[in-house]
Amino acid sequence: MAPAFELPDQNRTPVSLESVLGSGRSALLVFYPFAFSGICGGELSAVQSSLADFQNSSTQVLAISCDPTFALGAWASSAGFTFPLLSDFWPHGDVASSYGVFNPAKGMAVRGTFLVAPDGRVSFAEVNQPGEPRDQDGWRRALSVV
Repeated sequence: MAPAFELPDQNRTPVSLESVLGSGRSALLVFYPFAFSGICGGELSAVQSSLADFQNSSTQVLAISCDPTFALGAWASSAGFTFPLLSDFWPHGDVASSYGVFNPAKGMAVRGTFLVAPDGRVSFAEVNQPGEPRDQDGWRRALSVV
């Protein structure tokens, strides 16, 4: 079962995994190291460009980093992200740790992607190391069978 959490988004509104799953939707959790960084910006811009592939009536994208909400708000505004950017800032990296994707030496999440089904099962998991971008076609394949 996926670890439960509640984190503030870029507007400081609390978002819980339970609220997404409880609405009958799956959650695509996209952990990333830092706002305003090269690979992370490219990945999340690609998510925004193809948002209909990842977020719809049956799936919600939740992007998660250890950045503070103020940085996430500025980044969402400047980059035009319309999906939730969740702040795992305090307790620092607690949610990333519960998913096994927190790097305590660097104080950041590594690139982890998890598809959580409405029943709380993790139906897809992928972890990439820093500097290694993700293959979003794998996400599409995972979403096609949920």
